[in-house]
Amino acid sequence: MANNKEKLFSEFQAPTTQEWLDKIDVDLKGADFQKKMVWKTNEGFDVQPFYRREDLADLKAVNSLPGEFPFVRGNKKDNNLWYVRQDIMVADAKSANEKALDILNKGVDSIGFTISADSISKEFVAELLNGILPQYVELNFKTCQAHCVELAETLVAYFKEQNYPLAELKGSIGFDPIEKILSKGRDVTPVLGCAKALVEALAELPEYKCFNVDSVVLNNSGAYIYQELGYALAWGAEWLNLLTEAGVDATTAARRIKFNMGVSDNYFMEIAKFRAARMLWAQIVKQYEPKCDCACQMHVCAITSEYNQTVFDSYVNLLRSQTEAMSAAIANVDSIVVTPFDKPYETPTDFAERIARNQQLLLKEEAHFDKLVDVAGGSYTIEHLTDAIAKEGWKLFLAVENAGGFLAEALKGNIQNAVNDSNKKRHSDAAKRKEFILGTNQFPNFTETSEGKEPVAATCTACASHNEESTIPSLCKARLASEFETLRLATEKAKKQPIAFMLTIGNLAMRQARAQFSCNFLASAGYKVIDNLGFETVEEGVDAALAAGADIVVICSSDDEYAEYAIPAFKYLNGRAMYVVAGAPACAEDLKAAGIENFIHVRVNQLETLKEYNAKLGI
Repeated sequence: MANNKEKLFSEFQAPTTQEWLDKIDVDLKGADFQKKMVWKTNEGFDVQPFYRREDLADLKAVNSLPGEFPFVRGNKKDNNLWYVRQDIMVADAKSANEKALDILNKGVDSIGFTISADSISKEFVAELLNGILPQYVELNFKTCQAHCVELAETLVAYFKEQNYPLAELKGSIGFDPIEKILSKGRDVTPVLGCAKALVEALAELPEYKCFNVDSVVLNNSGAYIYQELGYALAWGAEWLNLLTEAGVDATTAARRIKFNMGVSDNYFMEIAKFRAARMLWAQIVKQYEPKCDCACQMHVCAITSEYNQTVFDSYVNLLRSQTEAMSAAIANVDSIVVTPFDKPYETPTDFAERIARNQQLLLKEEAHFDKLVDVAGGSYTIEHLTDAIAKEGWKLFLAVENAGGFLAEALKGNIQNAVNDSNKKRHSDAAKRKEFILGTNQFPNFTETSEGKEPVAATCTACASHNEESTIPSLCKARLASEFETLRLATEKAKKQPIAFMLTIGNLAMRQARAQFSCNFLASAGYKVIDNLGFETVEEGVDAALAAGADIVVICSSDDEYAEYAIPAFKYLNGRAMYVVAGAPACAEDLKAAGIENFIHVRVNQLETLKEYNAKLGI
């Protein structure tokens, strides 16, 4: 049987890359290959429509093994287990403890506690952790940066008093003053002097991390993937420099660093980002000559993005966070936080938190993502993306280092300004529908209302008491959908919901296509849209629109037929409603000369156009 198979396969000659390209050219029927098939990424490189084994010939990391330097294939050899983490804002110790015990029984094995500085005490910690066995649960703590050493000392004392096996306890204390420079624009560099004392306070907890690289704040501020990668590496290198200069040995310093990274919905690119991050971080730490390669491992908590979440059609946030969690799991991260779908507009409900937990449990218990080590390894596309994004991230890392390092660049505002520029560019692309937001600027829910939902602003509970002025630029955390949501909420609060009526006439295929486009375009502002099967005359269509109480009449036809229908419809409407032409016909200048001002098509700025229409409608 085996011989027959070998003979069968020997009869087929493997096509060459050029033969594949020739076949694609035939199928494209003259269309430009570069425009139709090549993905121009925001990360600075192009992605081809297919890859072959020969494309990986020069990639050295492909030959590495899981659990071995440079850890591109993950830190684990036998499985892909990760911690399912949920964070708790601690108002009082007793209720937080009750919630923690409850979610531990529902699949969570990692908890993040955010506590106020004035709550830190032996009694508080004892009540907060009552009934929780830290040798079986990863515990993460966050408080005011100036009180992290006090918290560490309190925790160690409590763990020793309870006779817990200190060497086995896993967790972290979130010490990261640099994040405050980025997000708040505050110079908190004096607090960095606590770093060595924090290491000493945690000496008896060797598995506890305490120096955070919170690049998730960059992700939530609209940073491109290569930016988060490059800046995270420079951020981590800054910690290594600060700690070794303070007298902490390189091995200890590296083992105390934890990366809290965001993960966006760019599925394959995010998988590649985490793989590239581990590989590059291992190379960076290696230069400090640690005592063992294990110190070169990058420990990552992946947090699904808030930047692409939406207030309207918020259940779509579940789809976004699910693909994001999949990317992180496949990329072999150490723990994952799934952001609840309702976070953009309220404190997450018990239901939303339950769904967020179950999204990870589904990946473990049903998809078995925790069973296979580096399932992406060997994929021609992902291996190529890993290499390509590593190169771009490394360029940015070197640029930051050459400019004086991450801390210096943050104090100058250069990091914040670069990310804010990316955010601005992404908002501009969303306004022009070059970047789609499902349910917002593309395929909105026509009948949805906010039902009282309002976007909430992010706050820092742990350090809410600090409000001093600063001249350092801070990150803009405006979500990608925020401007569309502001527009739609303004429409909803108007005295009358505008009605947009599709005057469909002429060529069946074109009028239907343009009516569908126009409905999606205008419903993004919260307008009520009325589609139609078609009218015999423009007069019939205009009369029907006015009878429906239309505020906007959109004529939908073919380019050729606009020369026949557009001007008569405009004159017959005679200013009784706003008049819009769907498309950019060749006769557009003639239509403008006749007084027609409004055109919607794929090349217009959707957001600015809708703002203009709202202004004309008195909204």
